[in-house]
Amino acid sequence: MQDLIPIATQIAGHLTARRQTIAVAESSTGGLISAALLAVPGASAYFLGSAVVYTREARRILMDIPDADMKGIRSASETYAKLLAAQIRQRFNSDWGLSETGASGPTGNRYGDAAGHSCIGIAGAEARAITLETGSADRVGNMQVFAKTALSELLATLSD
Repeated sequence: MQDLIPIATQIAGHLTARRQTIAVAESSTGGLISAALLAVPGASAYFLGSAVVYTREARRILMDIPDADMKGIRSASETYAKLLAAQIRQRFNSDWGLSETGASGPTGNRYGDAAGHSCIGIAGAEARAITLETGSADRVGNMQVFAKTALSELLATLSD
């Protein structure tokens, strides 16, 4: 967590200076992204809320994404990461939405993705997503890398 806070501090600076807000939907990071953003003093100025969307039921209840809307979409994909980021942004009426979905390990997921697979989505004026493959089965290590990558991608987007 300590290596996430410096990145979150920079993000906080950008969001606060712009008077912008963010909401987070994360899965295999289990709340680490949100925890890092909330660890920065003054987080209430920019952080509106988050959801750990770890199961299909959580997706339906917390994100209001019914099964019918998931036809042809794998949950550990860039398409789904973009959908999650856009949906959390909309639900909180925030300027930014950040999402993460993947397989932290020690095994892969039911879609055939290996442990260490994660997709990160960012929704702002435009939506984008990236895929990360760590090649590691270390669950806790992957959670940290996924969270750090998500925060780093958001920081890079805010810095552009």
